[in-house]
Amino acid sequence: MSRQGGFTLLELVVTATVLLILASATVPLAKNGLRRQQELELRRSLREMRMAIDEYKKLAEQQKIKAPPAEANFYPATLEVLVEGVPATGSLSRKVRFLRRLPVDPFTGKAEWGMRNTNDDPTSTSWGGGHVYDVFSLSQGTGMNGIPYKEW
Repeated sequence: MSRQGGFTLLELVVTATVLLILASATVPLAKNGLRRQQELELRRSLREMRMAIDEYKKLAEQQKIKAPPAEANFYPATLEVLVEGVPATGSLSRKVRFLRRLPVDPFTGKAEWGMRNTNDDPTSTSWGGGHVYDVFSLSQGTGMNGIPYKEW
């Protein structure tokens, strides 16, 4: 009597069940990892733009770049000004650029951001125009920390 090697049906069912349990445990971890990465990218993008706005204001106050109108409190008129650059004082051809490009919001997939000026309420979601004092995400989502992305 010859006996052939192989798996029994019971062994296959047990193996499939173990693999299913392992797979169901890794899917949420992967989703959380992706979301965590997007949140890190959002924080990085907001920090980069806010630092560029601050640098613009500092150079305008020091009169190292062509200053915006007085009612703008030395802040840029738009975010695009930070990318296009502004003429340096005393130089006809040199432009000072603060950003290479506008970052893409990882949650909306667009390089569009909410803006506030110094006259806007700190929690306002509409821009009063005139100049850019702060930026925020236009995403409707909420972070893993429970705070809406608009409030970051």
